[in-house]
Amino acid sequence: MAVDAPVLANILVSGGTGFVGLTISSAIAEKHLKCNITVLDVKPPDSTHFLSAGISFIQADITCSGDINNAVRRVKPEAFIHKVGIVPVLGERLLRKPWMVLEASSSSTVTCALRPSVLCGPGDNHLVPPIHACIAEGETPFMIGDGLNLWDVTYVTNVADAHVLAAENLVSTKTAAGEAFFIQNNEPVTFRTFCLAVWAHFGHIPPFQVHIPEPLPYMAGLVSKALTWAMETATTLSRGSIKDACSVRYASGEKAKRILGLEARIGIEDAIRLSCEKIQDYARRLGAKSLPRTKNA
Repeated sequence: MAVDAPVLANILVSGGTGFVGLTISSAIAEKHLKCNITVLDVKPPDSTHFLSAGISFIQADITCSGDINNAVRRVKPEAFIHKVGIVPVLGERLLRKPWMVLEASSSSTVTCALRPSVLCGPGDNHLVPPIHACIAEGETPFMIGDGLNLWDVTYVTNVADAHVLAAENLVSTKTAAGEAFFIQNNEPVTFRTFCLAVWAHFGHIPPFQVHIPEPLPYMAGLVSKALTWAMETATTLSRGSIKDACSVRYASGEKAKRILGLEARIGIEDAIRLSCEKIQDYARRLGAKSLPRTKNA
């Protein structure tokens, strides 16, 4: 017999006007129709990041304790979903933040930490758009490293589902309290395979393939970073993009499945298709004929 999900009544989401935060608030609104949802962010919603009907907004600085205390007193949330950071996503935040959250877990305030893999989906401008931009730059034939490094790219709505399930758990059984979870699609593919699938969606197949040992492009990335800094331009070739292209980025999602009951609703093939379909929308919002190159660390 199916068990009804716990009811969420009052939720506060920080970083709520961002890529992931917006998707989380929409997922809560879709599943918990009577839930009072408030998003908190330093930037108000705009024409490209708009809130669903019925969701409230508080403009606040997450680094200001007064702002946060005032928001919590005003909303009185039963659960607080924190999705904003002040340092780069792939930097120190991923090392320290989960442990800070878990250390705060107690009998009176239960917490858990979710660690999503690399994300894609509508609103993404850090993964699929730069990969697509490689077509215009003539960079698709070049494979950096051995091309065998696995990635587990997660569709953003699957990550939102994980946050909803975690909130439901913490207001009911609390079996997730004090735990950290890897959130992913559980469909690892090589980074090269992912790129080829994106390019294929736009009818592009690299005409040839050139294998480049990792140290060589990394040095080129250093030079490229210096040039783009001096000329105030952007590039698809950087130390960050090269490191990503050669890194392994997947883990086991079994714990999230076992405790939270998480199952990816959008598989990797559909995730790539849906992400690519939004590419031209993204370009139109920028008023550009093609996607811009991004600046990476």
